Amino acid sequence: MAEPLARIGNFIHVYDFYTKPGRSDEFVRLFVEWDQGGDNPMHGPAEQVREGVLCRDENDPNHFYLLGEWSDKDIHRGLLKKLRDSHPPFMELLRDGPLHPIYADVIA
Repeated sequence: MAEPLARIGNFIHVYDFYTKPGRSDEFVRLFVEWDQGGDNPMHGPAEQVREGVLCRDENDPNHFYLLGEWSDKDIHRGLLKKLRDSHPPFMELLRDGPLHPIYADVIA
Protein backbone atom coordinates (compact mmCIF):
# COMPACT_ATOMS: atom_id res chain seq x y z
CA MET A 1 0.00 0.00 0.00
CA ALA A 2 1.31 3.48 -0.88
CA GLU A 3 1.91 6.18 1.72
CA PRO A 4 -1.06 8.57 2.16
CA LEU A 5 -0.84 12.04 0.67
CA ALA A 6 -1.34 13.66 4.10
CA ARG A 7 -1.78 12.78 7.78
CA ILE A 8 -5.08 12.81 9.67
CA GLY A 9 -5.28 15.89 11.91
CA ASN A 10 -3.37 18.15 9.51
CA PHE A 11 -4.85 20.25 6.73
CA ILE A 12 -4.19 20.80 3.07
CA HIS A 13 -4.21 24.31 1.69
CA VAL A 14 -5.75 24.42 -1.76
CA TYR A 15 -5.25 27.50 -3.91
CA ASP A 16 -7.35 27.36 -7.09
CA PHE A 17 -6.44 30.31 -9.32
CA TYR A 18 -5.92 31.60 -12.84
CA THR A 19 -3.19 33.67 -14.39
CA LYS A 20 -3.88 36.48 -16.81
CA PRO A 21 -4.40 35.05 -20.32
CA GLY A 22 -1.17 34.20 -22.09
CA ARG A 23 0.97 34.89 -19.00
CA SER A 24 1.09 31.40 -17.50
CA ASP A 25 4.65 30.52 -18.56
CA GLU A 26 5.92 33.84 -17.21
CA PHE A 27 4.00 33.17 -13.99
CA VAL A 28 5.63 29.75 -13.59
CA ARG A 29 9.11 31.21 -14.19
CA LEU A 30 8.60 34.02 -11.67
CA PHE A 31 6.95 31.74 -9.12
CA VAL A 32 9.79 29.19 -9.26
CA GLU A 33 12.45 31.93 -9.04
CA TRP A 34 10.73 33.42 -6.00
CA ASP A 35 9.92 30.05 -4.41
CA GLN A 36 13.50 28.82 -4.67
CA GLY A 37 15.12 32.20 -4.07
CA GLY A 38 15.01 32.20 -0.27
CA ASP A 39 12.29 34.89 0.20
CA ASN A 40 9.33 32.54 0.61
CA PRO A 41 8.04 32.90 4.20
CA MET A 42 6.22 29.57 3.82
CA HIS A 43 9.49 27.65 3.77
CA GLY A 44 10.99 26.52 7.04
CA PRO A 45 8.30 26.63 9.74
CA ALA A 46 7.89 23.38 11.65
CA GLU A 47 4.14 23.64 10.99
CA GLN A 48 4.75 23.07 7.29
CA VAL A 49 4.50 19.29 7.16
CA ARG A 50 5.03 18.87 3.41
CA GLU A 51 6.40 21.28 0.86
CA GLY A 52 3.76 22.73 -1.44
CA VAL A 53 3.34 21.67 -5.06
CA LEU A 54 2.22 23.82 -7.98
CA CYS A 55 -0.01 22.02 -10.46
CA ARG A 56 -1.36 23.16 -13.85
CA ASP A 57 -4.75 22.12 -15.20
CA GLU A 58 -4.18 19.96 -18.29
CA ASN A 59 -7.23 21.54 -19.98
CA ASP A 60 -6.40 25.21 -19.33
CA PRO A 61 -2.79 26.45 -19.22
CA ASN A 62 -3.86 29.52 -17.22
CA HIS A 63 -5.48 27.47 -14.41
CA PHE A 64 -3.35 26.36 -11.46
CA TYR A 65 -3.58 24.67 -8.06
CA LEU A 66 -1.11 25.09 -5.22
CA LEU A 67 -1.33 22.39 -2.54
CA GLY A 68 0.58 21.81 0.67
CA GLU A 69 0.20 20.11 4.05
CA TRP A 70 0.39 22.04 7.32
CA SER A 71 -0.42 21.38 10.97
CA ASP A 72 -1.43 24.90 12.12
CA LYS A 73 -3.88 27.16 10.25
CA ASP A 74 -3.11 30.26 12.33
CA ILE A 75 0.60 30.05 11.48
CA HIS A 76 -0.24 29.57 7.81
CA ARG A 77 -2.66 32.53 7.82
CA GLY A 78 -0.04 34.78 9.42
CA LEU A 79 2.61 33.79 6.92
CA LEU A 80 0.15 34.26 4.05
CA LYS A 81 -0.41 37.85 5.19
CA LYS A 82 3.36 38.37 5.25
CA LEU A 83 3.61 36.91 1.75
CA ARG A 84 0.87 39.19 0.40
CA ASP A 85 2.47 42.24 2.04
CA SER A 86 5.80 41.48 0.33
CA HIS A 87 4.19 41.67 -3.16
CA PRO A 88 6.26 39.03 -4.98
CA PRO A 89 6.36 39.69 -8.76
CA PHE A 90 4.38 36.58 -9.71
CA MET A 91 1.31 38.00 -7.92
CA GLU A 92 0.96 40.67 -10.62
CA LEU A 93 0.17 37.91 -13.11
CA LEU A 94 -2.84 36.54 -11.20
CA ARG A 95 -6.15 37.16 -12.95
CA ASP A 96 -8.29 37.67 -9.85
CA GLY A 97 -5.96 39.34 -7.35
CA PRO A 98 -4.25 37.85 -4.29
CA LEU A 99 -4.23 34.14 -3.53
CA HIS A 100 -6.98 32.89 -1.21
CA PRO A 101 -6.67 29.31 0.04
CA ILE A 102 -9.31 26.80 0.91
CA TYR A 103 -8.35 24.89 4.06
CA ALA A 104 -9.31 21.23 3.86
CA ASP A 105 -8.98 19.17 7.04
CA VAL A 106 -7.48 15.70 6.59
CA ILE A 107 -10.02 13.34 8.19
CA ALA A 108 -9.34 9.91 6.67
